[in-house]
Amino acid sequence: MAEPMRGTLTVNDRWSARRHAWAYLSRVIEGPSAPLRQLLAEGRDVEAIAHGVKRREPWIGSLLGQTAARYRTDSAAHDLLTADRNGTRLITPDDDEWPSDPLDRAFGFADAARDHVGRSGGRDAVAPHALWVRGGSPAELTQRAVAVVGTRSITRYGWEVTRMLVEGLAASRWTIVSGGALGVDTVAHETALANGTPTIAVAACGPGRTYPARNAALFDRIAGDGARGAVISEYPPGVHPARHRFLTRNRLVAALSGGTVVVEAAWRSGALNTLTWAARLGTVAMAVPGPVTGHGSLGCHERIRNGEAQLVTTAGEIRELIEPLGTVDVRAQYEFAFPADRVQALSHTELRVFDATSTESRITEMVAAEAGITVPLTVHILVDLQQKGLVQRDGRSWRRTG
Repeated sequence: MAEPMRGTLTVNDRWSARRHAWAYLSRVIEGPSAPLRQLLAEGRDVEAIAHGVKRREPWIGSLLGQTAARYRTDSAAHDLLTADRNGTRLITPDDDEWPSDPLDRAFGFADAARDHVGRSGGRDAVAPHALWVRGGSPAELTQRAVAVVGTRSITRYGWEVTRMLVEGLAASRWTIVSGGALGVDTVAHETALANGTPTIAVAACGPGRTYPARNAALFDRIAGDGARGAVISEYPPGVHPARHRFLTRNRLVAALSGGTVVVEAAWRSGALNTLTWAARLGTVAMAVPGPVTGHGSLGCHERIRNGEAQLVTTAGEIRELIEPLGTVDVRAQYEFAFPADRVQALSHTELRVFDATSTESRITEMVAAEAGITVPLTVHILVDLQQKGLVQRDGRSWRRTG
């Protein structure tokens, strides 16, 4: 096989150069970055953008300021090698496993809102430009995904509710997305794994760091060999968790999901930020009510009362909100699960006649007068009630059976 001509690049060389360009931008531009997304939307090549950042070329515009502190840090090769050693890979819009459907839908909604009313979710309402992934394909995992988040200070009630909801969603093969934190997030991930449905943990730190450290084994179960879930981060290897990164992470949790459910959130709970992002990105915001004897669900109650979140108490109610219209009929499910008793099933007129009877015998005319309807119709209805086992006949009189 002839060697390539000197000065030319093979397909592999070209792919590697683009991969290094993405890795470089992931390091020097801490997302989300509206200027970078704008350049990419205009058709600027990622390698040209990376070169422009390094060379401080004027055409990159606002990226000059956004990269001023880090542009000299070109650790792309090291980052890619470090990620590979950790079982993590860099994915970008170049890749088939890039979750373009949920991201385009969510951030497209934010763009449309900004164009329509002049505002959106703010400068952070921008899709990520790269993701570092350990585990399965984000494109596949997010085809049917719902976020379940909540307090770190979980109560027994919150534990039981989270487990019940995730078990119900797992039965319909929904991917459970959460933030990997202690409390509700951990219960959501663990319940998903226990019920054989995929789960995604979105991290607020880069590969090679584990937060919280207590969940290291959980993350291995989510994204380890043979697992069907994934651990995803917007940050390159080694980046430590920080308060602002948790807030940025929350937007990604909401964007990758068709809806977000909050279980137990106090007045200033960080989980409410994820719920806010769900609304800003056009996905369904849902909250579970909690006991009114404490403050652990005050944030959920406030969102429900203000109409900023749909009240949900079952997996069926969640599915009814996020699946195509008509797919799930929760009321019909309730009718099946909680059928009316014989008296509750009576029509209005039947109930009037039944209420006119008692456990003591009453003649037909007395029942008709009490019910306020004619004697012939009363007789007809009483016969029907007798066939239903609700009354019995004693000569010309009638009485209830129980």
